[in-house]
Amino acid sequence: MNHLNTKLTAYILGLLLFVEAGFLSLSLLVSLIYKEHDIKAFIISIIIALILGGGLVSYGKNYVKEMSKREGFLIVTSSWVIFSLIGSIPFMLSGSIPSFTNAFFETISGFTGCGASILNNIEELPHGILFWRSITQWIGGLGMVVFTIALLPLLKVTGAVTLYNTESPGLTKEKMTPDVTGTARRLWGIYITLTLILIGLLLLGPMNLFESICHSFTAMGTGGYSTKQASIAAFNSPYTEYILTIFCFIAGINFSLLYVLFHGRINKIFKDEEFRWYFYFVIGATVITTSALLIFNTYDNFEVAFRNALFQVVTIITTCGYATADYVTWGSYFCFISVLLMLIGGSAGSTSGAIKVVRIVVMIKNALNEFRKQLHPSALVPVKINKNVIANSYVVKTLAFIFVYLTVISMGIMVLCFSGSPMEEAIGSVVSCIGGVGPGLGRTGPAGNYDCLAPVAKWTLSLLMLIGRLELFTVLVLFTPNFWKDK
Repeated sequence: MNHLNTKLTAYILGLLLFVEAGFLSLSLLVSLIYKEHDIKAFIISIIIALILGGGLVSYGKNYVKEMSKREGFLIVTSSWVIFSLIGSIPFMLSGSIPSFTNAFFETISGFTGCGASILNNIEELPHGILFWRSITQWIGGLGMVVFTIALLPLLKVTGAVTLYNTESPGLTKEKMTPDVTGTARRLWGIYITLTLILIGLLLLGPMNLFESICHSFTAMGTGGYSTKQASIAAFNSPYTEYILTIFCFIAGINFSLLYVLFHGRINKIFKDEEFRWYFYFVIGATVITTSALLIFNTYDNFEVAFRNALFQVVTIITTCGYATADYVTWGSYFCFISVLLMLIGGSAGSTSGAIKVVRIVVMIKNALNEFRKQLHPSALVPVKINKNVIANSYVVKTLAFIFVYLTVISMGIMVLCFSGSPMEEAIGSVVSCIGGVGPGLGRTGPAGNYDCLAPVAKWTLSLLMLIGRLELFTVLVLFTPNFWKDK
């Protein structure tokens, strides 16, 4: 009989809590440097994380060294929830966010890389809290579990690929090395390198060291939290906007392609079909938006119109969620474009959320093939990506994913409408949160936040952030009776 390996699950979750305690310690260090009132909050949070982690490790120390898909699903989903619960403690104890609902919303929005916020006083927060808020997005961007995968050989556990596939469930699973553990280490290497480069470049603009670090964390994690209430617009710096646009775009590229780029094979990137579609989506949306901004006299300067259009398009499609303008005031045309971009998202294997470009491409190609089959019913017309035939099972899985994604969105919109949100605001908030974008429409747009929503709406959106970050099935499978039955 195949029993759920609870001891291994507990042991790995305990190790992950030690990792979280380590990142909390970095935030404590920032608090000590600035000598602010959140020091005690971080000390207590670290102690709680260590005690809980120690208890789980102690319980699971005699684990069976084998992992199945069931443990993978449970570990990944549980880790995000537990991290968010522990991560909300500093916000509450420091008085930055006294409400548990709001603190949990802010924290899970950080870890899932969403960037939806309930804060109205960001500049008033202590530096340690601002740093913690930013680093949650950096940790969550690449994935907490990817860090664990790199350490699994030390535990002598078989099944690292299970965690890799569960943490990064995409259409394809390209690996940079023959073993998934080596892939995980290289992912972190690229991630850290790009973050350090971005910190240095941002320092050349108006940002100080602290602001550069925080924004580099949230840009590479495509989360979008800022140390300013007005987001990037507060810096009033074209240089900063262009640099962040470039790095947000990079963060939306498949990391296996970035690995190729790091090895000097630039031509291979442009041969990748998903990257080309991603690039075309950005260019197309930017051209349309820039033209509309000039036609409707929103801006009378081409460079300003282009820069604002490009920045908003890139940060939305990559699900980063920074803002330099309140695009809700641009008109209904961009609200429509923004919702489409929120649904598309970046590339598979990136830190972006949403449906992902490769799934959109598969859906489009499959639909076009159906038109061909109407004329030639007996023809065999497979879906191809990069000139390789995609197995029909993957096509079916992709279409199922998109169907479930839109169904969950519909249910979320219904809950928000029942809670009192207007239709446009409900659509924007739900599509934004499940896609991990951040700003929505209406009161939750770039000029507002999510504090205005009812508690039931905030909990619903928190669940949608988790479901969207783990790409639906990883979370939803836990709600099926068969998952909990031993076979």
